[in-house]
Amino acid sequence: GSPRLLCTANQQKNGPASEGAERPEHSAAETLLLEEKTQLEDQLKDMTEKYKRALADTENLRTRTQKMIEDAKLYGIQGFCKDLLEVADILEKATDSVPKEEATTQNPHLKNLYDGLVMTEVQIQKVFTKHGLVKLNPDGQKFDPYEHEALFHAPVEGKEPGTVAMVTKVGYKLHGRTLRPALVGVAKAP
Repeated sequence: GSPRLLCTANQQKNGPASEGAERPEHSAAETLLLEEKTQLEDQLKDMTEKYKRALADTENLRTRTQKMIEDAKLYGIQGFCKDLLEVADILEKATDSVPKEEATTQNPHLKNLYDGLVMTEVQIQKVFTKHGLVKLNPDGQKFDPYEHEALFHAPVEGKEPGTVAMVTKVGYKLHGRTLRPALVGVAKAP
């Protein structure tokens, strides 16, 4: 080995009393190492914070994506349901237009037609309910702008102001979200 290495090894072996001239060099190297250590610790803290933020962002994104997927599953049929509501409205009008007193066994064709309309209407409402589509018929309820659309306000005897006095067209909700507001007339003070 080199005489310099032996000298250093000898100094380390003999202890602090013989360090003498090497102390300032060692101190400068020690200072550089401490500065480097501090710098690396700061970088580690910075990277740890960035990592934690990235994990939190990823978790938030996962949660939002999961919510969007669930909403798509629940409300993905919204457009289809809106189209079917028109069919249900026509079916209901057809059923209501049949004079009940004439739909008897004396008029079997009209009775069968009427019974078929009623059965079809009942079945379509069962299908709606199965898929989370609920009918809103707010007659007599307090007016709610989130579920009802006011077509007119008029004084109506026997009805409290601010309540639905007449339902022109029933509304529907899909899994708690108003799909179509009920078209209503609202009672007002005379």
